[in-house]
Amino acid sequence: MNNRAETPHKSTLDDLPGDLMMWVLIVSELLVFGAGLAAFLGVRITDPDGFSVAKSALHPTLAGVNTIVLITSGFFAARALDLVDRGKQSTVRWNLVFAAFLGAVFLAIKTYEYADVAGQGISTETHPFFTFYYLLTGFHALHVVAGIVILALIFWKPALRNVEVGTAFWHMVDLVWVLLFPVIYLLA
Repeated sequence: MNNRAETPHKSTLDDLPGDLMMWVLIVSELLVFGAGLAAFLGVRITDPDGFSVAKSALHPTLAGVNTIVLITSGFFAARALDLVDRGKQSTVRWNLVFAAFLGAVFLAIKTYEYADVAGQGISTETHPFFTFYYLLTGFHALHVVAGIVILALIFWKPALRNVEVGTAFWHMVDLVWVLLFPVIYLLA
């Protein structure tokens, strides 16, 4: 007879913060962006000079500022997660507000860049570079909007699980931009 108490089998998935379905969404979104970046790089191989000339119409300095904005926003989201365990709801909420506000700043800068590029007469039809540029950065911008909405919803009920789920999504948005920025704006 075995006197040891049976311990339930613990899965690696049990250690994921937040909700499993959010992680399924995050992984699927990373795969979609990864496929887009792979296609961008694949097409770039066929016309490196054309891609380089097309890239010169963009604003790498503004994109660099946007990178700093999103990374800083991610810091505030991470800080909210750290503070939620300590029961500092007011401070958690302020960090969520700062994260969402910086997301809005990112969108404002991106809108300015889109307006300038479009003002140059550049569309998705101008060159394959711009097809990918608008597709990848536009899809990312939609994720920023979704992230801001998620952060706003969490503001109203900043329970640990909610903050874990929201910050996981927000960090995915950060990660995607950190991958898009050098490939689109810096790759020669």
